[in-house]
Amino acid sequence: MAKIQAIRGMNDILPEQTPVWQFVEATVRQVLRQYGYQEIRMPIVEQTDLFKRSIGEVTDIVEKEMYTFEDRNGDSLTLRPEGTAGCVRAAEEHGLLFNQTRRLWYTGPMFRHERPQKGRYRQFHQIGVECFGMSGPDIDAELLILTARLWQALELSGHTRLEINSIGTSESRKTYRSALVDYLSQYKSDLDADSQRRLETNPLRILDSKDAGTRKILENAPSLDDYLDEESRSHFERLRELLDAAGIEYTVNPALVRGLDYYGKTVFEWITDSLGAQGTVCAGGRYDGLVEQLGGKPTFAVGFAMGIERLILLLETLDLIPEHVNSNADVYVTAMGDASVAPALALAEQLRNELPDYVVVTHCGGGSFKSQMKKADKSGARYAVILGENEVAGGTAGLKPLRSDEPQKEVPQAELAQALADVLSN
Repeated sequence: MAKIQAIRGMNDILPEQTPVWQFVEATVRQVLRQYGYQEIRMPIVEQTDLFKRSIGEVTDIVEKEMYTFEDRNGDSLTLRPEGTAGCVRAAEEHGLLFNQTRRLWYTGPMFRHERPQKGRYRQFHQIGVECFGMSGPDIDAELLILTARLWQALELSGHTRLEINSIGTSESRKTYRSALVDYLSQYKSDLDADSQRRLETNPLRILDSKDAGTRKILENAPSLDDYLDEESRSHFERLRELLDAAGIEYTVNPALVRGLDYYGKTVFEWITDSLGAQGTVCAGGRYDGLVEQLGGKPTFAVGFAMGIERLILLLETLDLIPEHVNSNADVYVTAMGDASVAPALALAEQLRNELPDYVVVTHCGGGSFKSQMKKADKSGARYAVILGENEVAGGTAGLKPLRSDEPQKEVPQAELAQALADVLSN
């Protein structure tokens, strides 16, 4: 009988990989906690109309990429392709937005049926941040300052760059859209296939086309900046002032747009040049009209999302995973002979009680001194505790460094926890 394998583009995250995921998630969680953001957890399945109404029916995601199915009641349901719409739905449904501001974040799997490639999968994981009820550019600036702090915590500051733009209100974009379509229609046959299709459905997406011929045509296209309303222009200028004051470097990219219909005013992307074509590691912007669009009262909103797979790929590419992250243990307790097994289990429990911040692994399954030391080394532990019949009789334990040339020493069991605390803290 043939083995059942995982669905293409939906990957297992193995025990050897999860420590890196936990490191990234813990780092993000700590930074967000410092800024007062609260975690929210939403279901992975929503009504299909939620995404059609928020993302836009003529976007690539809704037209081609969503996992949509009918349940037993005949309702159309969709595995979430992104998190913002579900977060808005949850916040509105539970009254979180009524006359109050909110700073929320979430993490979890998203689903899009697109061609799997390195750093982009059909089930992928995002960390999303959403802020509600704040109209000014100061909250836009906070999100970018927050993200810069995260890059610093992950040692990625020198490997990412920020691009920002303002795409104005829906009214100003509508006027610009007409001008852009009039201009590009003259060159329709010279545009790449995707841009020809977008000319009829979502022409602003043509601005970020990577096709060389289309890029050449766009050089003389009308500029979105010329069509910005005064409110959006003032908002963007103040955002730039705040970023300058905070020392956040950025580039204004007039061609930067977002692929989802709900964005307006500020949009931004953090980009790396270390991953080839998969360069965007974090992106977002304002979406002041989305809450109302989904049935709530008009609510100011801004947020971003970052892909965990792509972040991890960047850290691995740049060899920035801290050495301790891949370690499965700090201390490895061995038992030499049957008579030492029970005392070793008890000693390990004592160490866990006295050293709660460290991982203590007990060897199980017996074996020779050589085989136990081999497994101790493989665990990544910095120290092995050796317990044999002589040590049990004398109330001592051998303390053997595994990552240095220091000699093994005998330590009274009553003093072992303190001895380990001293050496592990260095």
